[in-house]
Amino acid sequence: MAIWLALGAINGLMAVAAGAYGHHALAASDSYFRDAFATGVDYQMWHALALLSVAWLADRQPGQRMVGIAGFLFTLGILLFSGSLYCLGLTQTTLVVGAAPLGGMLLIAGWAALLLAALGGIFGKR
Repeated sequence: MAIWLALGAINGLMAVAAGAYGHHALAASDSYFRDAFATGVDYQMWHALALLSVAWLADRQPGQRMVGIAGFLFTLGILLFSGSLYCLGLTQTTLVVGAAPLGGMLLIAGWAALLLAALGGIFGKR
């Protein structure tokens, strides 16, 4: 539980800091790159909150593998999706082609893992 709480807090902190930085540092940038950066901030913050829900669920349902898998997928998805959009917004280049779509798919998979955890709870399976 503590790892997901820490990762949620770290990502929330980073999203707020990145949002403030992007708002001020990228004010004169092309709107496409500024918007890409802002999208990275939005997704990082939403998934920081998702990690906090993973921490809460991990505490309430110890041994629920899907909850831990969701946390892992959210963390890796944030890194690839938001990280690549931050890079694009700051440097106007794509560092790793395909990182954002892969990260987005991992974020979706994280939500699917939470769904499976919920269904396991509903139907009594872990």
